[in-house]
Amino acid sequence: MKRLFDLALGLVALVILVVPALVVALLVKGTSDGPILYWSERVGRNNNIFRMPKFRSMRIGTPAVATHLLLDPSAHLTPIGGFLRKSSLDELPQLWSILRGDMSFVGPRPALFNQDDLISLRTEKGVHILRPGLTGWAQVNGRDELPIPVKVKYDEEYAQKQSFVFDIKILVLTFVKVVGREGVSH
Repeated sequence: MKRLFDLALGLVALVILVVPALVVALLVKGTSDGPILYWSERVGRNNNIFRMPKFRSMRIGTPAVATHLLLDPSAHLTPIGGFLRKSSLDELPQLWSILRGDMSFVGPRPALFNQDDLISLRTEKGVHILRPGLTGWAQVNGRDELPIPVKVKYDEEYAQKQSFVFDIKILVLTFVKVVGREGVSH
């Protein structure tokens, strides 16, 4: 049921968002050197690595680490990178990952391949068996502001409570948070 929902919503979103995505792609290309998309190695279901696309918001040569680990994250942003991240428009290409089945609309956000502490704790708590999501329970409860143990606690709670109704609640809360730009630190 969840996979069918992801496919149906993904196709509808693709139709609705194709023009805004093209505009963002042109803006990325027109304001900075390098490719339009950044393909990030992420940890998916059962700790399998997959490549997740995002509109590139960071300059070429930025280390592949969690943004909070950079000394000055804003120094690595492209001219429109801050706007893309705060508006979450950089996430639009992840529809590809949802349609492919690497991700779901709702689930724990996929960890970077080198976030060993997050991967280990999620595995210990059994969260690693879930398909990662575009948004999740942790995102609507703090997003970038949460320390890893708290984030995993929310991921674990999601794993225990997951249902169609809970996913809809998280999607609605995500929309409210994105529009209000809550919980985005960079």
